[in-house]
Amino acid sequence: MSDPLFWLGLSLLLVAVSLTALLIIAIPVLIELSRAARSAEKLFDTLDREFPPTLESIRLTGLEISELTEDLTDGVKGAADLVKQVDRTLNNTHVQVSRLQKGTRRIAIGFKAAWQTWHRYGVEPRSPVSKRLSDEK
Repeated sequence: MSDPLFWLGLSLLLVAVSLTALLIIAIPVLIELSRAARSAEKLFDTLDREFPPTLESIRLTGLEISELTEDLTDGVKGAADLVKQVDRTLNNTHVQVSRLQKGTRRIAIGFKAAWQTWHRYGVEPRSPVSKRLSDEK
């Protein structure tokens, strides 16, 4: 057993068996890796075709959302201005109605006083022409 040639042959046999086992295992692994590489290449091609338009759509959507936000802000400001204007108009109307009520009350009091005075003294109203005619007689 101390023959070096025997040990050399045995070690070469073991190396050959190990390399064969390695090749038997490595070949299916390499085939699967090549399939995965082809699949990844297809995925990357699809992403290369689809990703830029998708990003552009996302960018345009962001711009549209910004425009809608600005429009909404303008609408809210316009509505707030309209509410303020309506409030001012209502306040002005309230003041004018109050003035009209006071004026109407004054006119009613004036008519009432005139009516009472007219009936109190029993004076018949005359026109200035009839008054001159009666004075000339």
